[in-house]
Amino acid sequence: MTPKCAIERKRKPQSTRGRRRRLSERGVQLIEKQKARYSYGVFERQFRRFFEQAAREPGVTGDNLKVILEKRLDNVVYRLGFGDSRSQCRQIVLHGHITVNGKKVSVPSYMVKESDVIAVRESSLKNEYFKALLEEIKSKTVPVWLNLDRAKLVGQVVTQPMLDDASIKFDGQSIVEYYSR
Repeated sequence: MTPKCAIERKRKPQSTRGRRRRLSERGVQLIEKQKARYSYGVFERQFRRFFEQAAREPGVTGDNLKVILEKRLDNVVYRLGFGDSRSQCRQIVLHGHITVNGKKVSVPSYMVKESDVIAVRESSLKNEYFKALLEEIKSKTVPVWLNLDRAKLVGQVVTQPMLDDASIKFDGQSIVEYYSR
């Protein structure tokens, strides 16, 4: 082995001068915002629009933001158990496999309302993925604000999502403070 060999060469220990500094308050707020954005798969401009919509509604803005993000069609499809991840459900919606109230919807950011019926298209049920899903979906749980007919792959929005229903835990107040600057 030669002196240039990385295994043989002894490394000098790193100095302790380069310790990480404590995050600023702004840094913590940014991390909370990014956590929410990445979890729901939303771009910055879209997230900003959802935040502004939440700010216009009565009540606590951070809580309103959570409810708005939960009402997105790709998230509802995920909650119904039609996919294993939000990104997979976004793809399912984009490819036109989902109907809302009998009409094909291929927009993942579509906002569902109370009493909307979300179903897998009749022609898509012949797809191998959805045939396998019929077997898998029996073991999946659905939030109380949704109702699911597991035999037909048809779900319905019973009520508005509650704050406790959001599985992603992020601090809505930090996001409000981030955008208030």
